[in-house]
Amino acid sequence: MPRGVIREMLAEFLGTFVLIVFGVGVVAQFVLSKGAAGSYLAINIAWGLAVTMGCYVCAGVTGAHLNPAVTVGLAVHRRFPWTKVLPYAVAQIAGAFAASAVVYVTYREALTAFDGGVRQVIGPQATAGIWATYPQPFLSVFPGGFVDQVVGTALLFGVILGITDERNATVPGGLVPVIVGLLVVLIGATFGFNSGYAINPARDFGPRLFTAVAGWGGDVFRAGNGWWWVPIVAPCVGAILGGWAYDVFVGHHLQRT
Repeated sequence: MPRGVIREMLAEFLGTFVLIVFGVGVVAQFVLSKGAAGSYLAINIAWGLAVTMGCYVCAGVTGAHLNPAVTVGLAVHRRFPWTKVLPYAVAQIAGAFAASAVVYVTYREALTAFDGGVRQVIGPQATAGIWATYPQPFLSVFPGGFVDQVVGTALLFGVILGITDERNATVPGGLVPVIVGLLVVLIGATFGFNSGYAINPARDFGPRLFTAVAGWGGDVFRAGNGWWWVPIVAPCVGAILGGWAYDVFVGHHLQRT
């Protein structure tokens, strides 16, 4: 593997690590304190800030994808090399896995005090949702949950293209991570209820893998009628559609001016 790609993978690993360690950390604090230390608004704000900090950490090396769906979207719409898509995704998932382990070690005693040492995926003492996303009981896997993730990620990627298009937006490059963080807060505040707005395969799959090996077992893949694949596939579809929408309605017209 070329040395340049390895450097980029290391950057994506660390950027995604920062994103997940703060994002999962705020959920852990909220759940394990039974709501005494935090709120849904605090969770949304913390996830947005986590995205911002993760972007600042690695933007100079890779542009801060932090999300396999973003990487796929850039490959489809912005000629990002397809040969780098898998290495980036592996680095992002690994960073999310490592961050999940750090949160687990930090909150292990609080976790045991909360669930008595019995790691549960569903039920009143369930804690798997601290790490990965799970759908509400009323939400179908398809079309409901799939559409939920497509819409959220289409909004994410479409707006990212808009604010990073130098022909369209006037956002200084150094402020892009802040705007993207605010965008994530907005998505969480509007489309977080159904399934927790994963909108990022690495954000969900890395932590889910961690919980599978850290005591929660295979139920993390069976819960929600086999929900686990939706936050992997649907965000990639959403990014492709969001990029298409931006280019059709805005991007292509800018090229003609």
